[in-house]
Amino acid sequence: MGSSFLWTSQDMEPRSMIDPTQPIAIYMQGALGLDIGKMGYGILRYSPDPIACVIDSDHAGKMVSDVVATPRDCPVVASVADAYKLGGRILALGTAPPGGRLPDVWRGEIDAAISSGMSVVNGLHEPLAPKYPHLAPGQVVWDIRQEPPGLDTGTGKARFLQNRRILMVGTDMAVGKMTAGLELWNAAKGAGIDAGFVATGQIGITVTGSGIPLDAIRVDYASGAVEREVMRNEDKQWVIVEGQGSIVHPGSTSTMPLLRGSMPTDLILCLKVGQTHLRRLPEIEIPPLPTLMRLYEDLACAGGTFPAAQVKGLCANTSELDEDAARRELADLTALAGVPAVDPVRFGCAELLTALEQN
Repeated sequence: MGSSFLWTSQDMEPRSMIDPTQPIAIYMQGALGLDIGKMGYGILRYSPDPIACVIDSDHAGKMVSDVVATPRDCPVVASVADAYKLGGRILALGTAPPGGRLPDVWRGEIDAAISSGMSVVNGLHEPLAPKYPHLAPGQVVWDIRQEPPGLDTGTGKARFLQNRRILMVGTDMAVGKMTAGLELWNAAKGAGIDAGFVATGQIGITVTGSGIPLDAIRVDYASGAVEREVMRNEDKQWVIVEGQGSIVHPGSTSTMPLLRGSMPTDLILCLKVGQTHLRRLPEIEIPPLPTLMRLYEDLACAGGTFPAAQVKGLCANTSELDEDAARRELADLTALAGVPAVDPVRFGCAELLTALEQN
């Protein structure tokens, strides 16, 4: 029978249910090239598992790189049936519709995937496993956005850890907190640092195989859930915590549980260059960076972490600028904020590693 996570009985730790040797077909119908396809892009960029293809009939016959820049290319096909012929054995739903609800037009393709014996990775709020109670041996439906069992309220005990806890925070939703966190994690490991990563959203969970879907956890237990994941990494030198939402966004409820649960020693502020107002609420202005940096630092300190957490760097999405303009923008942001500003995807994280290692 399909289920969400595989929870071990000893420590209730979530682990990916999918077979890492089976090729993934990423379902991105109507989303390839658009920002609502961030689940699919995250899998393409960061999943260690084989990728068979992307499904989007609007671009069938092309390669993904013909539509969007990606470090990992694969064919684009029109349907689940085509994906199966190319070797796809896991269907990953790679777009984020409004509200995380499953569009009715997807259901036929998901039925086709299940009938063919494919497993399904579902990052939407609507669970699919109950709809498919009878699966073939080895076939699973992984509903990622399910509250883990055994949660409790937060206690702030992460503040007693001796490691470095780095929380990614943002100026807005969807500014690259997960991407920046994964890039920093990989850079830290490459530099010989024993670093852990706490995934808090469906993309991070999918590509790392563990974590918590913070937006599916009841608010009373949210900080406790973050705390539990951080404490599982207590032996790591660094714990990099994936951020969610923004403290200035009225629709975001994740920032405070992340601050309370992780008790961060350091903050990395993520932003999109040139953005002055919230993308989906354009009437709300984003505060000046120095003001927002102080706000995050004050809130982190109010949670009981001493010495007080500091913003050690900025991660800026410069994808809409050419390279020269991007470097100028990063230099201007560094001067304004007084901390290094990097685009971790284009230029790496070397300056962030240096800033974090200095104190």
